[in-house]
Amino acid sequence: MLTVEQVDKSYVQGGMFSKQRQQVLKKVTLECRQGECLGIIGESGSGKSTLGRLMLGLERPDRGTIRFEGKDVMDRRARIGRISAVFQNYTSSMNPFLTVQDAIMEPMKAQQKTGLVGQQKLVKERHKLEQGNHESAQRPQMTATAKVDMLLAQVGLDPSYRLKYAHELSGGEAQRVCIARAISTEPKCIVLDEAVSSLDVSVQIQVLQLLKSLKSLYKMSYVFITHDIQAAAYICDRLVFFREGRVEETIAVEQLKHVQSDYARKLLKHLISL
Repeated sequence: MLTVEQVDKSYVQGGMFSKQRQQVLKKVTLECRQGECLGIIGESGSGKSTLGRLMLGLERPDRGTIRFEGKDVMDRRARIGRISAVFQNYTSSMNPFLTVQDAIMEPMKAQQKTGLVGQQKLVKERHKLEQGNHESAQRPQMTATAKVDMLLAQVGLDPSYRLKYAHELSGGEAQRVCIARAISTEPKCIVLDEAVSSLDVSVQIQVLQLLKSLKSLYKMSYVFITHDIQAAAYICDRLVFFREGRVEETIAVEQLKHVQSDYARKLLKHLISL
């Protein structure tokens, strides 16, 4: 579904006129399969968040390719509404001048539809009406308010949150709104970049459980970027151990005790000691 092949990325170091470049990603190759949660785990500065930005098409790799369903992610038409993101800093992810409803509606307006699944249902209902099956056909439109209420309910928030602003929300509530926003277009894949690391431990567990249930409901894939191997082991199907811009090892979560690289063993030892 989402493939990264031989990707390099570097940045200018020492000012805009400097010729020195810092290599951040080096020959990165990996794949996130349909319906799976792929964890990318590494320490701060390992390049994992840079990889996340490239997966979202926010930056272009120096070399290599990143494709989503066979199309280059730099093609906006290939990714809009189909790849979403939830970031660590939920406060900066939300426009402080927008209500929760407006924030959730933003991606849908960009996509110019109420979501792929909703659009498919609309086509089916119209077909029933055309065939004269008026009894089985339902009203073919969902209002914006009803859509937002449904999304809020799916992330465990009351419809009254629609009219709140970011500063009126707790950290856990704000991140739930960001998740509702991410699923609003019913994407095929969500990149979660340290999405729970800023939350209290008790709230982290609740949000991880929520993410698991939404993944099943929408049949999505996740790329779960984190430094927290405990959270990764809870939600992920496979883990990619990332170090200094390179893939150290990729392994299924149920095979974690059989990791080979010294770096992966060090992180796993930390998990066992908790």
